[in-house]
Amino acid sequence: MLDNAFARRVLDNLSTAVLYVDDALVVRYLNPAAEALLAMSRLRAIGAPLTECLIDLGETSLDSVLRQTLASSHPFTKREAHLRVGLQEIVADYTVATLILPGIPTALLIELQQMDRLLRISREESIVANHQATRTLIRGVAHEIKNPLGGIRGAAQLLARTPPGSDVREYTNIIIEETDRLRNLADRMLGPRKLPELQRVNIHECLERVRSLLLVEAEGRVVFRRDYDPSLPELTADPDQLIQAILNISGNALQALLENPAQKDPVIVMRTRPLRQFTIGAVRHRLVMRIDITDNGPGIPETLLESIFYPMVSGRANGTGLGLSIAQDIVHQYHGMIECESKPGQTTFSILLPLETDSEQAS
Repeated sequence: MLDNAFARRVLDNLSTAVLYVDDALVVRYLNPAAEALLAMSRLRAIGAPLTECLIDLGETSLDSVLRQTLASSHPFTKREAHLRVGLQEIVADYTVATLILPGIPTALLIELQQMDRLLRISREESIVANHQATRTLIRGVAHEIKNPLGGIRGAAQLLARTPPGSDVREYTNIIIEETDRLRNLADRMLGPRKLPELQRVNIHECLERVRSLLLVEAEGRVVFRRDYDPSLPELTADPDQLIQAILNISGNALQALLENPAQKDPVIVMRTRPLRQFTIGAVRHRLVMRIDITDNGPGIPETLLESIFYPMVSGRANGTGLGLSIAQDIVHQYHGMIECESKPGQTTFSILLPLETDSEQAS
């Protein structure tokens, strides 16, 4: 048992639930936070087997986890575990660590933090954010559709008033052009419809292709800097798709610089680096390629950062908000991700692409 009065006072004042369990998995101490979490008084819990106070409802029983930790002396952490305490179920993170004290057999210290409320808050925030993004998407689609429809309706009205035998090609051309605009909008929202043509690709060739296109558009008004790591290996991908994704991001950076009249010394930096043992989503990869597109423009408003990859979300007055969404879809095809960090004077879009093959990922 814990005899140190100071240690007891510290543990008693923690907001994290802490239990001290001996080598027989019997509870020997629990702090007030643990009493509240377990809905069990200290008098009732101390001396009782832990399995009478706490049950892990997951595939791996808490009993086996504790005995494995005792045997190996390696700490164990489980996130968002579903636990039964008394008659109720809770979601909590818990960590199990060995505790070695002089003259006492190895014991265990268990820390628990209930996550139900935090998960509910996070879920509610996600619902609100998704709702706002959906409203923005609907407004953007309505705006993009409304303009061509207005042109089509106006042309049809003029066509109806045209006397028989008159030349109506001007009006029919308007209808055809505005209909094509609607079709192109739908095609862009659907994203690339053809299957990727996979081949070995040098990412620096793709970056140089994008750079040459942007140099023409910039007309010398923006400086382009390169910071490449030549040791990066090739990856298997469709080069046209990668060029499109990089061009969508770099083109946005160029427009942000050109549309800002107060911009001084506009610069876009293209950088490549390898990342080892890097996690994308929930998958850890041995080797990842990172492509950074950085500009020194005004930055992205903080209110847009969370939804910048949603379709029809744009920080530019004349932007459609489809470029970043399409780029993210392309990168997702290769199990990658695009991230963004922005502040006034520095905006960086990072394209993360795993370099191992599908068979290597599975192994």
